[in-house]
Amino acid sequence: MNSVEFRKDFPILNRKMNGQPLVYLDNGATTQKPEHVVRALCGYYGGCNANPHRGAYELSVKATEIYEQARARVQRFIHAARPEEIIFTKNATEALNLVAYSYGLNFVQPGDEIVISVAEHHSNLVPWQRVARQRGAKLKYMYLEKDGNLSEDDIETKITEKTKIVAVTQVSNVLGLVNDVRRVADKAHSVGAVCVVDGAQSTAHMQVDVQQLGADFFAFSGHKLLSPMGIGVLYGRKELLETMPPFLMGGDMIEYVEEQDATFAELPAKFEAGTQNVGGAAGLTAAIDYLEQFTFARIEQIEKELLDYALPRLRELPFIELYGCDTRRNNKTGIITFNVKDVHPHDVATILDAQGVAIRAGHHCAQPLMRYLGQNATCRASFYLYNTREDIDRWIEALQQVRKVMRL
Repeated sequence: MNSVEFRKDFPILNRKMNGQPLVYLDNGATTQKPEHVVRALCGYYGGCNANPHRGAYELSVKATEIYEQARARVQRFIHAARPEEIIFTKNATEALNLVAYSYGLNFVQPGDEIVISVAEHHSNLVPWQRVARQRGAKLKYMYLEKDGNLSEDDIETKITEKTKIVAVTQVSNVLGLVNDVRRVADKAHSVGAVCVVDGAQSTAHMQVDVQQLGADFFAFSGHKLLSPMGIGVLYGRKELLETMPPFLMGGDMIEYVEEQDATFAELPAKFEAGTQNVGGAAGLTAAIDYLEQFTFARIEQIEKELLDYALPRLRELPFIELYGCDTRRNNKTGIITFNVKDVHPHDVATILDAQGVAIRAGHHCAQPLMRYLGQNATCRASFYLYNTREDIDRWIEALQQVRKVMRL
């Protein structure tokens, strides 16, 4: 299938915004949902809704089956060794916080070091600030080369014998550049540190193998992967998860409770307190099934073709400034971050919206990276498998109107 053929599965792409056909270029924030996923979600709530793990009646048993089948489906999808290494969360943010609170606060000691990249999303940055502050540890940053790629020198020199945790994104949500996670993980392991990987921007766009990456923890959100909002995943190596105390307390993560003490359930239930999002899990299963009808090589090819089509045209516009688009490596996903000279990114986004083009504008929850780039905010267009050259044409045409609207 090509991107035009994919579009028929996404009804929202046929609607109009501000009287114009919708051009959706904010896939880095969330992807649209195919009918296959919507049907799965409605099918669960319309025919199977019950509380999992808690009832002996048929609906509850069925809900439990759907939930646990989703866990096994995710395990195969990211090539984890065991189903119990898959913990369901609300999103990648909660998954990364779980690691910070349950592993970081318990295993980082005063004088230890935590190493992250300056390109991290706040979700993989602010929790480590808190861990460092509360545990008396030092937070160190790996910076970028001029082309936006992670500094190889910093990988080698910033990760030392004092390092206990290295946290890095697989794909930058701002620059769209793919980090060599395996190299980072190998360096972390060589000094006895664990490697935490933010996979929110990678899992929908490329084949992920957490064991091959060397990730000790890996987090992603379902809503960036065609599935409903409210479902996310934390992968953790079993031997690490077993040493960690629960993150949340309450129903379903308990083994026994007495008046003054409690014992906790085995993995993965230990980290899944309360009633879980079974509908979201059903939608995530459907999303994975939908994606795996096609190869990730095909998805990567679509995004590369869109990049190859868009970037030369953008470079022809003298008022466009591009960020992270000059790398000579073949490691860029379908994200283009840019600014229109003399126009605030929020104004750019508003003017494009009037023409039916949806992009992201702001600091992208990555303010340290923005400051490193010398910007307060930028615009971001992010592609996915249903975007077309016609979408690019509409976007470029809209950009050509921005300065005219602003009378520049």
